[in-house]
Amino acid sequence: MTNIPAYVALTPTGPLVPGKIRRREVGPNDVRIKIRWAGICHSDIHTVKGDWGPQHYPLTVGHEIAGYVAEVGSAVKKFRVDEKVGVGCLVNSCKECANCRAGLEQYCTNGAVGTYGSLDRDGTITQGGYSTEIVVNEDFVLHVPDSLPFERVAPLLCAGITTYSPLKHWAAGPGVRVAVVGLGGLGHMAVQIANALGAEVTVLSQSLRKKEDGLKLGASAYYATSDPATFTDLKESFDLIINTVSAPIDLDAFLRLLAVNGTLVSVGAPAEPMSLRVGSLEAMRRSYAGSSIGGIAETQEMLDFCAQAGIAPIVEIIAADRVNEAWERVLASDVRFRFVIDIDSLKK
Repeated sequence: MTNIPAYVALTPTGPLVPGKIRRREVGPNDVRIKIRWAGICHSDIHTVKGDWGPQHYPLTVGHEIAGYVAEVGSAVKKFRVDEKVGVGCLVNSCKECANCRAGLEQYCTNGAVGTYGSLDRDGTITQGGYSTEIVVNEDFVLHVPDSLPFERVAPLLCAGITTYSPLKHWAAGPGVRVAVVGLGGLGHMAVQIANALGAEVTVLSQSLRKKEDGLKLGASAYYATSDPATFTDLKESFDLIINTVSAPIDLDAFLRLLAVNGTLVSVGAPAEPMSLRVGSLEAMRRSYAGSSIGGIAETQEMLDFCAQAGIAPIVEIIAADRVNEAWERVLASDVRFRFVIDIDSLKK
């Protein structure tokens, strides 16, 4: 085991503080990565605060990781030293169940291992990317295309794949009317990806404050959900709605925006439960669904797609000692559109 610098949560309510975490030695199938950039996801905050259940502390979060290969194990075939790579929300799975064999490691029936706060196969608790290094099995490491701006890659490993996966699964493309609820870290990626897939894209946001951004990113229309007329004027207008917000919404109101056979997919994860009326589904044979990230092959597909389409997140780069400030701004929706930590600024 090796101790490395990191920003660490010691309690659910206290600030993140500089500290050390332990990384395993590189095994035959492992890749040691020198982390260069780490994205900040709202999930990091939910996890540390215990919104989704109790956690083991100290805990280092961060599952949007971009860096360079520093060392490879003796049996590693897919990567070489100094190559640009990424790590997303998964670092292990059983690799044997039907879902894993189908490339759906995120739905591993024996328990997918998250990048932080998860029980790994060796009995340790995983620690995330707000740190200088990480050691990951090569099967969960991703190639980063050279054409992607490296400082903007990290959020693709969560926000990118979280929106790409449902857009692909529900066949967003030419002739499909897609609405994106929220224009934050997830939403601004959903708009770009849906537009690049050829869909007709509308943004549904609390206000019109980000309308100019939404239109520049590829939306053809932008409506405020705070205006009751939006839900009247857009009744039965969409084939697919991607809900990216991490707060409760009026599901019945949004379901009524779907045309016959339409689907509302939630990818944001509010801590509070939400309810709906069954009649909202039955009226137009609508569906309500959820989607969680993507498998490793699909995540690589997403990276390659974004490189080809010229898509990247809009980010604000911060030094590591500003991480607590950044968290406060995430909670206040004061970020355009994703914070990325310059890990070189993390004091050794």
